[in-house]
Amino acid sequence: MRRLARALLLGAVLCGPVLPAAADGLQPYQMIRSLQLLQDGIADGDHADLPMQTRLLAIIDKRLKETAPEDFDDPRNLRALLVYGASGGNPATLEKVISGLDLQGLYARLGIGVIHYASGNLPEANKALRDVEPLELGEVLGGPFALLAGSLAAPENPKRALELFDQARLLSPGTLIEEAALRRTIDVCAQLDDAHCAARAASHYVRRFLRSPYASQFAEAFIATVITLRDTIDLDLVEEVTLAMSPEQARTIYLRIARASAIEGHERLLAFATGAAERLPGKDGQQPDPRAVLYANAAAVASPDVRQALAVLEEIDARRLSESDRRLLLAARKVASQVVSRPERTLLQRASSPDEVAAEPEHAAFVAQRMKLLRDVDALLMEETP
Repeated sequence: MRRLARALLLGAVLCGPVLPAAADGLQPYQMIRSLQLLQDGIADGDHADLPMQTRLLAIIDKRLKETAPEDFDDPRNLRALLVYGASGGNPATLEKVISGLDLQGLYARLGIGVIHYASGNLPEANKALRDVEPLELGEVLGGPFALLAGSLAAPENPKRALELFDQARLLSPGTLIEEAALRRTIDVCAQLDDAHCAARAASHYVRRFLRSPYASQFAEAFIATVITLRDTIDLDLVEEVTLAMSPEQARTIYLRIARASAIEGHERLLAFATGAAERLPGKDGQQPDPRAVLYANAAAVASPDVRQALAVLEEIDARRLSESDRRLLLAARKVASQVVSRPERTLLQRASSPDEVAAEPEHAAFVAQRMKLLRDVDALLMEETP
């Protein structure tokens, strides 16, 4: 039934050659409802709706510019205008339309807030919307403004942001609003150093919205949070989240965690991520993924196992790696080779030379320098994913 309603509404708006007439014949609230139905399809994983969303937003913008002020005497149209603003509408259109209306009280604050938000003036938007209670705004406005107010509150008041994101999910379940609220919740949980909160939000997301075209943004937030909370997060919960993913999605998550952990020296997290990645079937069967092998042994070039790590690195087939990881492999091999090629000192030399004894810290400094080289190399590669 929901899909049928969506198809009928979109057909009335996105109707090809008769588009101008169709737009003129629809009220703003009808067009915004069409947009919301389209976005619900996007949240469900219908990627084909993305270009339609862009087209529909342009139609709505045109229609709003042409709407007379008296049309907004209908509260449905006024609410639709504010939802358009809370969704990041055209700031010029919002300024033109809202400034021509005689808004009072709550609606005036909401109007000022969305104008500032759309214009990028986030401090003023937050000031206008700080005391808004989404649960009192009703079904149409509550969800969009809970999401907007939570996003504005997050930098300075993450606890309040979490409350608002929970309200957004409560007021708009199963929609793109809930999808965005869950993604942003993960970031806020990291701010609060709350690993269980992050894991819960991630678990909800993968069960409901993994097909969303914005799932890559979820992956970015999840990976960053796991690395940030590496000392407190329950790795069993991380594994539980990835169990809801396809093997390739899970592999990508683990390998990106492993890559960052190898460069930064997070040994516990590296061991977990590489082990989990190696247990997943590789693209070419059951062979270990060369990326997992690379990351685990790149981190070992500054350890007592450097000779063994170099031997493994020499065996990796660079043709199975991306260009960025081939460069990382070459850098790791170079660092390991330089470490093992340093001349060994005998016990007699170490005991008989005070200068040599005093120079012992030099080796640690050398290794630290080489690990910095790896980090510098990685900084050049961070724009690419494994």
